[in-house]
Amino acid sequence: MPEFEDDYPQIKNQRFYGFKKLSLKNNYNDKSMLREKVAGDIFRNAGLAGSHTAFYTVYVDHGDGPIYFGLYTLVEEVDDTVIDTQFASNDGNLYQPDGDGASFAAGTFSESQFVKETNEDAADWSDIQHLFAALHAGNRTSDAAAWRAGLEAVLDTDVFLKYLAVNTVIQNWDTYGRMTHNYFLYNNPETNLLTWIPWDNNEALQTGNRGGSLALNFSGLSSSEWPLIGYLYSDATYRAQYDAYVEEVVSGVFNASDLQATYTAYAALVEPYAITETRGYSFLNSSSDFQSAINGLKTHVTQRATAVTVYLN
Repeated sequence: MPEFEDDYPQIKNQRFYGFKKLSLKNNYNDKSMLREKVAGDIFRNAGLAGSHTAFYTVYVDHGDGPIYFGLYTLVEEVDDTVIDTQFASNDGNLYQPDGDGASFAAGTFSESQFVKETNEDAADWSDIQHLFAALHAGNRTSDAAAWRAGLEAVLDTDVFLKYLAVNTVIQNWDTYGRMTHNYFLYNNPETNLLTWIPWDNNEALQTGNRGGSLALNFSGLSSSEWPLIGYLYSDATYRAQYDAYVEEVVSGVFNASDLQATYTAYAALVEPYAITETRGYSFLNSSSDFQSAINGLKTHVTQRATAVTVYLN
């Protein structure tokens, strides 16, 4: 990694198959082992920037031959190759927000909660501060068109609304709207707009914890606590855009027949490795846990299709 290159110049610019970082996810609390992979694919298939993912079996050799350490999901790091390959330039500010300020509630901005992954030496958070100002502008209810114009001058609202539709349809509770983490913001030099990038999807594709995944109409959501959702959804123009994306998601990248086929294919691929993980070092208590989890995913996608139909009607 670059931060060690000054101390160890012999590793300067070393890459492993083109990557300077590897992020191996252990599929925490996921008996299917598929959520991180499938959710990441859905976001990217919807046309959003996001990490490529792949299944890997990991073996460690302590000197007596390789020992199987289990099935992992390798996730492409956003500050490594995602912005290098999915944007025209990697010169923009990349943030990984975490903490109260990451809710975008009024008065919560703090530089320490918008950690810069690029341009770290430039003490400039003006793009984030401009987003706070535009989001909480006083004309939001008195002149909605002017408020939208101000917001769209700093945030790629189309990307955010598409992300929001995907995230809410597939159900993903461990991110914005419930938790103040698990997303990136990239100031795309091509548009000069902050662009939303999803991250850490192992808790997706289920109802979830901490109050569960948000309802499709965000009932019960506090707009003042989560204004990027609450304020945009309460605006008729943005709500219509969100609704159109919800319908697009459930008929496209998250349609039941395609997803059930995907679950079947991936399950066949990884099952031999999932059920042979070492007991005590696996989230599976038995081999039947794996197939039960796969069946749960297949049921979930049909339930979400029904939920979208009810919501849109």
